[in-house]
Amino acid sequence: MDLFERLSHFTTLDLAALCLLVLGWCVIGYLIENDFKNMKSVTTLMADYRREWMRHMVTREPRVFDAQILAMIRQGTSFFASATMIAIGGCLALLGNTDRLMGIAEDLTLEGGPSIVWELKVLVILGFLANAFFKFVWANRLFGYCAVLMGSVPNDHNDPLTDVRATKAAEINITGARSFNRGLRSVYFGLAACAWLLGAGALIVATVMTCLVLFRREFASRSKEILLLPENNPADTQS
Repeated sequence: MDLFERLSHFTTLDLAALCLLVLGWCVIGYLIENDFKNMKSVTTLMADYRREWMRHMVTREPRVFDAQILAMIRQGTSFFASATMIAIGGCLALLGNTDRLMGIAEDLTLEGGPSIVWELKVLVILGFLANAFFKFVWANRLFGYCAVLMGSVPNDHNDPLTDVRATKAAEINITGARSFNRGLRSVYFGLAACAWLLGAGALIVATVMTCLVLFRREFASRSKEILLLPENNPADTQS
């Protein structure tokens, strides 16, 4: 069975829903990661705080506090990487038992179809989960690089390498956070792709809802309002 014959089992609405899923994943990622003049995401705002963190790290003695924060961040990436591996294993097991999946899907949707249809739907979910796993693992590695750079920052504040290496540590930290956030978005859209098992209409609704939730959290959430609160110096307000 060639590719075109396999695709013939899907309706036009199925293909449109799949395109919407991929397009939504790409567009929301572009909006979140890019710094627009009048529309900053929580992710871009936090990048500034990560740079500020490394600037304060230079003068902090000892730097155990910074190491503990980074260790907690790495634990988060390790947890999500492990959880994603378990989910990938579940999808692989599901591919080996599509008959049971077909039975459940038919009971829920009253629709049938050859096993290749359900296998391809599971493969889409598996693709998002695999991408998430690679992003989480790479984020963990980058945070490890950041720890090494932090350790290489000289204790002498007047050393010319101090600010340079602190800046490098900050940028590696931001890159690691970006990879971690991409992994999370892959998980979100992987969950949205599960709705395809219920039909193309369910996938469209799940994709739109996922995009709206991500957009709200990054651009219209209470956390963003807090980050944008003015930080006036008390001395300035008294004067």
